[in-house]
Amino acid sequence: MTAVFSSGDTAWMLIATALVILMIIPGLAMFYSGLIRRQNVLNTMLLSFVTFAIVSILWFIFGYDLVFGNDISGLIGTIQNPFFNGVLESQTLARLAPTIPTGLFAIFQMTFAAITVALISGAIVERMKFSAWLAFVPIWLILVYVPIEHWMWGGGFLAQLGALDFAGGIVVHLSSGVAALALVLLLGVRKDMRLLPHHLGYTVIGAGLLWFGWFGFNAGSALGANHVAVSAMIVTNISAAVGLLTWMLMDKINTGKPTLLGALSGAVAGLASITPAAGYVNVTAAICIGFVASIISYYAVSHIKPRLGYDDALDVFGIHGVCGIVGSLAVGVFALPAINSVLTSGGLITGNLSLLYSQAIAIVIVGAYAFIMTWIIGKVLDKVIGLRVAPQDEVNGLDVNLHEESGYRLS
Repeated sequence: MTAVFSSGDTAWMLIATALVILMIIPGLAMFYSGLIRRQNVLNTMLLSFVTFAIVSILWFIFGYDLVFGNDISGLIGTIQNPFFNGVLESQTLARLAPTIPTGLFAIFQMTFAAITVALISGAIVERMKFSAWLAFVPIWLILVYVPIEHWMWGGGFLAQLGALDFAGGIVVHLSSGVAALALVLLLGVRKDMRLLPHHLGYTVIGAGLLWFGWFGFNAGSALGANHVAVSAMIVTNISAAVGLLTWMLMDKINTGKPTLLGALSGAVAGLASITPAAGYVNVTAAICIGFVASIISYYAVSHIKPRLGYDDALDVFGIHGVCGIVGSLAVGVFALPAINSVLTSGGLITGNLSLLYSQAIAIVIVGAYAFIMTWIIGKVLDKVIGLRVAPQDEVNGLDVNLHEESGYRLS
């Protein structure tokens, strides 16, 4: 593609970038904070905000180069412009998005890094030290997220293998979900494992912002105002809607009553599962993906987690990890060259088995790497500064004990 600046593409990508930021702050912060006890609402919000701040800085110091710099053996990129030195001054167009400025491409990708790490916080709320989280964020970004994104989107070995991930089913949802599982296994269960939402209204607002912002996440991954962006927006909305209705149906079948929290969970499941496929599939596929992912995620949350006994507080693995896997495999089944011209061949429905094979390999490699590395990082941090708050702090709440603040009057 010839590098020619497009004001239309640039305008859309500026909007898409802002939409993804909206997903994190305040979207994810509100979504998570409404689901926990009121004594921990501020700590939970702060986890999202501080994560965004840390990642924002480190991304432009070295993260962008390590992901999108010249490839080294398919594993990592080279640091060519530390501190983004000279990039803004040169006013170049992005190598992988040659109609928009390099800086715009870089900040759009930065938002993906930030939300990936922030997603993990939903699993460890109400019991992880804030100091441990501050140390975890930069280490995990450098050792886990950056290599994985390079492998998939920076020209690394998984991209060379032919694996596809349109907007982050593997890079974002699988990696964060598996990392969350590793951390909660290290932390152990809370003293009270019940899900006790103190304000579902916060969660409703957060879910609405996530759904709205997800159009920037998925349609923005077309990297321009084009037909693929339109297609991605439509199938994103369809999958979310199907996921919402399917989870409500599962609630009705299993408990006799549909719930608001279930509906929101289903919408997020539909959004997460369509993410890797959004730019490659049609409406029929989106309906199938949202339906299947919501059912599998429902059982992962309601049956598998209680049976295995791990305490993934806000179901980061059960929703994001599981749906990242389902959606990534769905790419290998439903991808159509007619939807996106970058595809040289489609998925299983076009008679091509090789793409499904590549997707499965990528899922196994990324899942294993994210889990093992997160486990190692968590173990080291536990030895050095400790991961878990004191028992009394956990009982009384983290807002007062860790931050000397309170979201509500507690007396």
